Amino acid sequence: MTLDPVALQVMIGALRAACDEMGAVLVRSAHSANIKERRDASTALFDAEGRMVMQAEHIPVHLGAMPSAVAAVAGEEHRPGDAWILNDPFAGGTHLPDITVISPVFTGAELVGFAASRAHHADVGAREPGSMPADSRTIEDEGVVIPPSRLSRGGELDRDMLENLTTQMRNPRQREADLRAQLAANRTGAERLEALAHRSGLAELRAAMSETMDYAERRTRASIAALEDGEREAVDLLEAAEGDIELRVRATVAGDAVELDFTGSAKQHGGNLNCPLAVTLSACYFALRVLTDPEVPACAGAYRPLSVLVPEGCLLDARSPAAVAAGNVETSSRVADLVLAAFGRALGQGTMNNLTLGSDRFTYYETLGGGQGACPDAAGPSAVHVAMSNTLNTPVEALELEFPLRAVEYAVRRGSGGAGRHRGGDGVVREVEALEEMRYSLITERRRHAPPGALGGRAGAPGRNLLNGEQLPSKASGTLHPGDRLRIETPGGGGHGKP
Repeated sequence: MTLDPVALQVMIGALRAACDEMGAVLVRSAHSANIKERRDASTALFDAEGRMVMQAEHIPVHLGAMPSAVAAVAGEEHRPGDAWILNDPFAGGTHLPDITVISPVFTGAELVGFAASRAHHADVGAREPGSMPADSRTIEDEGVVIPPSRLSRGGELDRDMLENLTTQMRNPRQREADLRAQLAANRTGAERLEALAHRSGLAELRAAMSETMDYAERRTRASIAALEDGEREAVDLLEAAEGDIELRVRATVAGDAVELDFTGSAKQHGGNLNCPLAVTLSACYFALRVLTDPEVPACAGAYRPLSVLVPEGCLLDARSPAAVAAGNVETSSRVADLVLAAFGRALGQGTMNNLTLGSDRFTYYETLGGGQGACPDAAGPSAVHVAMSNTLNTPVEALELEFPLRAVEYAVRRGSGGAGRHRGGDGVVREVEALEEMRYSLITERRRHAPPGALGGRAGAPGRNLLNGEQLPSKASGTLHPGDRLRIETPGGGGHGKP
């Protein structure tokens, strides 16, 4: 069956609206500030073969990696009312706080597809509250590992499994509430897919899913074909505690296809900057959208023109039992930076500035915005989440109401953007005061190496982490006592063109 262009656009709009509604249900049903305030969660729909048909415009690192999670359960036996759960980075996950719930969707006895949601939970165990340790060495150091498991069977929730998982985590009632919010989001997606099947017919819905992917592929290939053929290279560094780690990419454009080859990048190492292959692919997908046509429907078809080569044993294809907490948030940002730098772009802050605070009583996690790199025709925006992060901030009012913290300063870091014909965006300053004893963990980048500009544009200012005025390294953890002040100054973006 072939849909006419108008019917296809109507169906694309319906699928996108279903994903957006799933996200709204998840955010409004969740209990943790991490999801309801920061919206660190993502939703998507897949066809019966496990190919991503549509996603909401949520968190890039979640969405590009989510197909690997669906692939991990797509071959299992499914029945109406089933739901699957996982967070294992080596079986479709990203890092352990990101828990994925996947629900098969049926109309009658026919499998239509899958509804999936991924959310960063405020805690999944581990010795450090918030489950984002700066110094983890293996995956077991980072919390509870959930292999692909059946959470619900025929509509009946496996309460024993749910209790067993959540009791290994801090604040188990909140963890359960957030998981139930994910189930509710998936039910919403399932209801919308079923309604489309009843309204248009199952054959037309399946045709629309397939043609959405073909349409996205055609548009992406057309954009790639407009790029100049040839090879481009870039090198960048990650800031490990023991020293810098080098990553390399060779980007080859040939006709309407792109190949990204990371040969020469560092091998898997003993810290937690290791990156599951699904996360590496996710960063490459993001960069491809930036370089081609960001308005293309975000689905599996948009990524067909891209091939990614990662050598075996590389830090960008980590193998169990590697620690990966920082790989998902920081290495993913550097992979996106590498690809964009190869194509001559000024770079943004290149870090999520991960801040985790907590105790046995509470957990608080935040990623902080910074400066975006300038464009050839415009200045970079200031105080925004860059590249693989797309969350909101935690409002000061919510921060002080829910946690034993006082906001001392929250401001734009004026002048931190790199100079240029078009200036890079400025970073932010976030300083908090502890009102009771708690642990802190910082996983940040671009503290030793500034975000570079392009075509003569200057680099943005590197970031800084300070505890009571004393500078901390980019990866740090410790204890805050009442009255201690932790200050994060995020990097500015690089400038574009000579000042």
